[in-house]
Amino acid sequence: MSDDAPNPDENFPAGYQPAKVWTWNKESGGRFANINRPIAGATHEETRRMGKHPMQLYSLGTPNGVKATIMLEELLAAGHSGAEYDAWLVNIGEGDQFSSAFVEVNPNSKIPALMDHSEDPPVRVFESGAILLYLAEKFGAFLPQAHAARTEALNWLFWLQGAAPFLGGGFGHFYAYAPMKIEYAIDRYAMEVKRQFDVLDRRLADNEYLAGADYSIADMAVWPWYGAVASGAAYGDAATYLSAQDYKHVQRWMKTVGDRPAVQRGRMVNRTFGKPEHQLRERHDASDFETNTQDLLEGGAATS
Repeated sequence: MSDDAPNPDENFPAGYQPAKVWTWNKESGGRFANINRPIAGATHEETRRMGKHPMQLYSLGTPNGVKATIMLEELLAAGHSGAEYDAWLVNIGEGDQFSSAFVEVNPNSKIPALMDHSEDPPVRVFESGAILLYLAEKFGAFLPQAHAARTEALNWLFWLQGAAPFLGGGFGHFYAYAPMKIEYAIDRYAMEVKRQFDVLDRRLADNEYLAGADYSIADMAVWPWYGAVASGAAYGDAATYLSAQDYKHVQRWMKTVGDRPAVQRGRMVNRTFGKPEHQLRERHDASDFETNTQDLLEGGAATS
C-alpha cells in the first residue's frame, strides 16, 4: 500500500473497499432505493394522460418541476394564452416515471417532461433547462433578444444545470437524506455549495437579476434551488448550517423573485408536501388555484 493510499480500516464502513466490478445492491439506496435503478426503459404499460390545453406537463413539485410551472404561469400572466397547460402529477415515489407513457416523453425517466400539442406533430421536451429555453423561444418571452444579453441569460441557465446536482444530489442528499451522516461527503459538498452561493452573491451585488436588469429564465431556473435553500425551505436547517443569511444579495433576489404572483402559483403546482392550501396536485384550469387546492379537496369543498 502506498503512503497516500486510503487505509481500508479507516473507510466508512470500516474495511469497505469497492468491488472489482460494481453490482446493484437495491437496499443501499436509503430512502430513494425504490426509485433508482441502473437501467433505463419502462417497467409497466400506461396510457398517457391528456387534457384540453396545448401544453401537457408531467411533473412533480420538486425544484426541477417548479422551474417549468413558474415559466408557464409567468407566460400566462404576460398574456401568452397559448401557454395554457394541464399539469399531471408524476409520483416518483410510486414509480410513475417508469411508465411507458412517461418514458415516451422522457426516455431518461426524470421530471419534468412536456408535450406541446400546438405543433404538428406534437413536440416532446425533456430536461427542465430545455423546457425553459423551448418555451422562451416559442413565445419570445423571458429571454433577451440582444445577442450579448441572451448569452448572459444562457450562461446562468447552464450554470444552474451544472450546479444543481452539487446542491441537491450532493449536499442535500448527504446532509438531509442519506441513511448515515458522512463527515467527508457533507464537508465536501457544503464547501462547494457555499462557493456557489458566493458566485451568485457577487453577481447579484451589481445586478437586479441574474441576466442583468431584466427577469428571465435564468432566474426561473436558479430560484427554485438556491432560493429555497436561502429562505430555509429546503433540507431542514440547511440555511443555518450554510449561513445563508450572510449572502445579502441572494437574500434580496430570493425575496424579489418569490414575491411574484406567478412564482407563487408555480410553486403550488404538482406539490405534494407542505401546507395543504399550498398544494395544487394537478392543474387543469387557472381557476384550480381557487377551487382545487389540497385543503379544499380534503375538506370536500373542491370542484371537479
